[in-house]
Amino acid sequence: MDLSSIGGKIKQYRKAAKLSQSQLAEMIGISTKYVSVLERSAKPPSLETLINIANALNISTDLLLCDTLNVQFDIKQTLLGERFNGLTKKEQAKVLAVVDVLIDQIKE
Repeated sequence: MDLSSIGGKIKQYRKAAKLSQSQLAEMIGISTKYVSVLERSAKPPSLETLINIANALNISTDLLLCDTLNVQFDIKQTLLGERFNGLTKKEQAKVLAVVDVLIDQIKE
């Protein structure tokens, strides 16, 4: 099992939350150095640390694990569906038109 993507996801969502490594570390009771180790994927987090990170970032652990899970496409499809549903009807039509073109290009 390749867990290397978890570190990048932690970093991505930490930055999206506008938190520094030291702020995240303080929130979950670990060292800044350990946050750096995790974000560089030098070591995978324990289950407890993973849950604490997700809670601190106010996200689901699925978001941190989606590239390592066998159901990653289901998770990504759900996330895209949620984003799509947040669009106006006009924006949804534009997205669908782009998707149609991409599918046609892939099938050629």
